[in-house]
Amino acid sequence: MKTHDFYYELPPELIAQTPISQRDQSRLMVCHRDGGRVEHRTFRDIVEYIRPGDALVLNETRVIPARLTGRREDTGGAIEFLLLRRLSGLRWEVLAGPARRAAPGRRFLFGGGLEATVAERLPEGRRIVDFTCDGVFEEVLDRVGAMPLPPYIHEKLADRERYQTVYARESGSAAAPTAGLHFTPDLLDTISRRGALLEKVTLHVGLGTFRPVKTETVEEHMMHAEYCRLDADTARRLNAARERGGRIVCVGTTSVRTLESAADADGRLAAFDGMTDIFIYPGYRFRAADALVTNFHLPESTLLMMVSALAGRERILDVYREAVERRYRFFSFGDAMLIL
Repeated sequence: MKTHDFYYELPPELIAQTPISQRDQSRLMVCHRDGGRVEHRTFRDIVEYIRPGDALVLNETRVIPARLTGRREDTGGAIEFLLLRRLSGLRWEVLAGPARRAAPGRRFLFGGGLEATVAERLPEGRRIVDFTCDGVFEEVLDRVGAMPLPPYIHEKLADRERYQTVYARESGSAAAPTAGLHFTPDLLDTISRRGALLEKVTLHVGLGTFRPVKTETVEEHMMHAEYCRLDADTARRLNAARERGGRIVCVGTTSVRTLESAADADGRLAAFDGMTDIFIYPGYRFRAADALVTNFHLPESTLLMMVSALAGRERILDVYREAVERRYRFFSFGDAMLIL
């Protein structure tokens, strides 16, 4: 399968640069796999599609100010670290830029008493580094770090919380699970009152989710592992919901990856706590996810490949072309799609 098979034309002006003023007033494209019908709604209308007995699965990861800009201690050369994953204590896996400056043994200063020493070189510009700081690491990071907005967003984010879901609890992500940005507390309360379950999982978004596919064929691409967790009680409730005829509606591709990593061949979920490098592309048989709330994804990305696996590649490319024609807003701060 060729990577270029997942390419589509996108006018740059359709890439959303800022979030809209009200989270649940984004546009919503509803794609029915049975029959191929497409509807154009407002995101708040999603309550009409979530049935009593369904389980809405939310990734409660919280984005940390993971982008650090500093200088090399001896020469003053500029460096940027993107925190990818905490390994233990103050030891982190980071993405360094420019990577050539981050040789093992070199020290870097980031201000606020935060310093780092490179411990090990990893492929693709990644490094293992040991931090030291004056005070509590998380508090120092909050002062000197910046929110790691994707490179296609050029506008300054006025409010950090707009790059967090309203249910974000578990700190650790280098990017937001953006499908969840459309929900408000009131909207979630309405869905719950109508009889759907609201269930939480955790996947800390790292390099695996947004690393571009640079291989000629899809099958050659290697996913970077990310940490995810599904607890036993949540797995039990999700299994029970399905047995009663409810659907598992995943909010975002990260929720899909968590559940599919935790499901057996028959789709039964069990507790999972660890790393996943699952790569979902056309030909994959979904075991746990029945429906998906998602944003519009980059051409040739693993996320576009996942939604193509769920709804069909040609079908997805057709509805993406329709989204372009109707001037939907794309990517992280853009509009949403519900695949049923």
